[in-house]
Amino acid sequence: MRLAGAHTHVRRIWTVELRPQAGGPSLLCPHCTARTSSLHASSARSAALAHLAHHARADTLPSHLRTCQCRERGCRWHPRHRGCAGPVLLALTRDRSGRTWRLADTCAACTAATSHTAVVPDTLCSPHPEDTYARARRPQTDCEHRQRVREMLTYLASALPCVTSPAARLLALQCVLRASSHGFARLPAGLLRGMRLHRRPEVWQELAQGGWLDLPHPRAAGLRVRLLDDAVLDQAPSPSARRRAAHWALRPSPFAAMAAAAPAERLAALVLAAYTTPAGPVPDLATIARLCGHSPQQTGELLDRLVARRILSAWHHQRDTDEVRWQPASPPRGAPGAPRKSAR
Repeated sequence: MRLAGAHTHVRRIWTVELRPQAGGPSLLCPHCTARTSSLHASSARSAALAHLAHHARADTLPSHLRTCQCRERGCRWHPRHRGCAGPVLLALTRDRSGRTWRLADTCAACTAATSHTAVVPDTLCSPHPEDTYARARRPQTDCEHRQRVREMLTYLASALPCVTSPAARLLALQCVLRASSHGFARLPAGLLRGMRLHRRPEVWQELAQGGWLDLPHPRAAGLRVRLLDDAVLDQAPSPSARRRAAHWALRPSPFAAMAAAAPAERLAALVLAAYTTPAGPVPDLATIARLCGHSPQQTGELLDRLVARRILSAWHHQRDTDEVRWQPASPPRGAPGAPRKSAR
């Protein structure tokens, strides 16, 4: 990661504001003096995200020139943590009111520590066609599946209401990974049965009430839904690669034997699996809790339940850094280090 300051003139941070007014909110951008006429309330957020994406495409920089804009401002965007670390990512943040949206280059550590923040894949800046073709032909690895699932779990932690249930989060993950470029996703009945979510209209209602998708017909054999967030339209890699990541998320190694578990346990195991990489980031408890939609205390209880079910052999919470480490019951080669006994 490059720390801000080496190239102080390089600035990749954009902000838009949705201002309420009679007839619908208007969009105000201080970077290009753009101001729209009244927007429909349901499309205002999509217009804001599309405008930010336009700036990101127009101001593309090579990775070696991108710096952590949060550090440049004294890391005032989040509570104190152990310091900047990891690659520089595009992070989308909204304020509590949902009126102000910020897109900025921030390091992985600052992104994880900032509330109401989701990672936007770098492929938002459209790749060259030949690069897309080459990536589509290259077999995807488990590490790439894990990275994609991590990105989408982070996005959902910001896009969905904080009270969204684990079952709805698992369903939303499958929808977003299987979505087409037009925002439609098809979930076969067999897939929903395997997830134990077949004939569960209340789970769909959660996502619809949050304004994230259109409610499907409850009696359809194969459900086809439309996602309402424009942030999911311009995704990469290819649809087939994303579908493979969605399939991996159903049986994530090394925690594949979780089909009979409760949704909260399955989601917690999926979050841990997404971070079980030889050289990947070590998450803190706050990050795991945010991706699971629980408080840190509830997340600790969930991890204890995974130990009781012999999914984990142990886990440990390092209180001074907030880092969490764990040991799968059948650890794969290169899994993160873990303690000898279960402890918080």
